[in-house]
Amino acid sequence: MAEPEEQRHLDDARDGAATEEEEASSPFDHPAFLPVLLWGLAIWFGYDGWINQDPDMLEHLTFNRWGFGVLVVLGIYFTIQALRERARDREAPKA
Repeated sequence: MAEPEEQRHLDDARDGAATEEEEASSPFDHPAFLPVLLWGLAIWFGYDGWINQDPDMLEHLTFNRWGFGVLVVLGIYFTIQALRERARDREAPKA
């Protein structure tokens, strides 16, 4: 059995870990993560679809152009959602 002082340190360590887990966040939790990712992919697809003249990439021209269109639409939608979420978080009172 653990000494009383050691037991107290173990209890403190467990309590500290629980609060850290609740407060910890990652970059993936940020509302702008998905829009930035989508816009980056849209730029890549747009470059391959309209600017790149590499003969190996010309066989995928239709795929890149359609992918660009889909990603731009998704980028617009999720950018609007992220802006709304940020505005809602700013207006919400901090607890």
